[in-house]
Amino acid sequence: MNDVKLLIGGVACDASNGATFERRSPVSADVVSVVAAATLADADAAVAAAAAALPAWSALPPSARRTLLLKAADVMDSRTKDFIDAGVAEAGSTPLWYGFNAMLAANMLRDAAGLVTQVGGEVIPSDVDGNLALAVRQPAGVVLGIAPWNAPVILGTRAVAVPLACGNTVVLKASELTPALHRLIGQVFVDAGFPAGVVNVITNAPADAPAVVERLIANPCVKRVNFTGSTAVGRIIGQLAAKHLKPAVLELGGKNPMVILDDADLDEAVESAAFGSFFNQGQICMSTDRIIVARSIADTFVARLTAKVATMKAGVPGADNCVLGAMVSQEAAVRVTQLVSDAVSKGARVTTGPVVLDGAVLQPVLLDGLTAEMALYTEEAFGPVVSVLRADSDEEAIRLANDSEYGLSASVFSKDIGRAMAVAKRIESGICHINSSTVHDEAQMPFGGVKASGYGRFGGKAGVAEFTDLRWITIQTTPRHYPV
Repeated sequence: MNDVKLLIGGVACDASNGATFERRSPVSADVVSVVAAATLADADAAVAAAAAALPAWSALPPSARRTLLLKAADVMDSRTKDFIDAGVAEAGSTPLWYGFNAMLAANMLRDAAGLVTQVGGEVIPSDVDGNLALAVRQPAGVVLGIAPWNAPVILGTRAVAVPLACGNTVVLKASELTPALHRLIGQVFVDAGFPAGVVNVITNAPADAPAVVERLIANPCVKRVNFTGSTAVGRIIGQLAAKHLKPAVLELGGKNPMVILDDADLDEAVESAAFGSFFNQGQICMSTDRIIVARSIADTFVARLTAKVATMKAGVPGADNCVLGAMVSQEAAVRVTQLVSDAVSKGARVTTGPVVLDGAVLQPVLLDGLTAEMALYTEEAFGPVVSVLRADSDEEAIRLANDSEYGLSASVFSKDIGRAMAVAKRIESGICHINSSTVHDEAQMPFGGVKASGYGRFGGKAGVAEFTDLRWITIQTTPRHYPV
């Protein structure tokens, strides 16, 4: 069982009032983590520690920040087993998933290390004689990162990596569902030798989350906010940030379409659809939620995907022959089955056979015949279910793809790249992949959505722009004439 403490100013500590909460396994219901439940005073202390560490960290030479970030990447690699154990215990997915998380997160740190010398600027031509005008990027200050449970190592690390590379200090607010795992991210930075206070981690009881988050955002020392999670909560975070005039990066929900045109390579499309729809039990913001298929090939595609899904078994994490694990909770699994039942009652067909639910373990579901009357047409599934719609033309496929409040990821399959590009350009999403899965992430890419999927971008130079202030500084090199 994990004993999870706060990380404030480089010190592992209990909540100031000694309060704790329990995280139970979604599979066994056993207590797997006893966690410090931060108070508002603890939230203040974490921000104060980050603010105190900021002057020295922001003044550190880029090469020194690079060295520490690379060391953190190595430490994260060395702790892969610990991340796997904590992830399986707290969130119920497979060891493969959490091992992949740790690997990608370590590479995010390495990519961030490469950005330390990219926090630059430019010289801007001035009409004033002898005036040297500079646009200079500087650290914003204390950055608050709020991370989710579903890709916990990746998204927890993403919340802090580029901000640190830019010279900011950070407070990571852990998910109530994966507190030990997010706290372990903080420990990676401690073990890598980061100065005290540069990285702080706050854990809180679920009931305290609204008050703790509001307190953190309102703190005058917090200059940037980033949040990854549901659109419903993202709206609240965005409103709080706006109230205090804090720029925010919000990466929210998705109803991600995969468009399969009539000339697509169906073998590739089937493999991509199976991976994109069911990896991590469909609990990825980029998961393929809707498959929009040209009517002329739809029956063939559905038959092939149904056969593929039949080979994908869910079970207790790590069980033999189970490529899928449990969902994050039994309640989440029940919600998905209710969405499927609603669709079936309104005319949809489950091609994969009876829906099989055992606690938090739900076998993957392929649903054919989705229509606008069904809740699954608009609601993000966020589980191991994907729905098929048929389109009579490219125009109809585009209309269906855009008939959603969300706009995170999408993909288009066609052997004609020009045709696929024309379709991709018209899909309303922050991300679109041609002849590849909707699930695709690389540290250096500008990651984010449009519409109800949020705003702002993580990753690479786009992330540098989000987590720095752009200042205009001039140097008058000759005497200047003034009119008065």
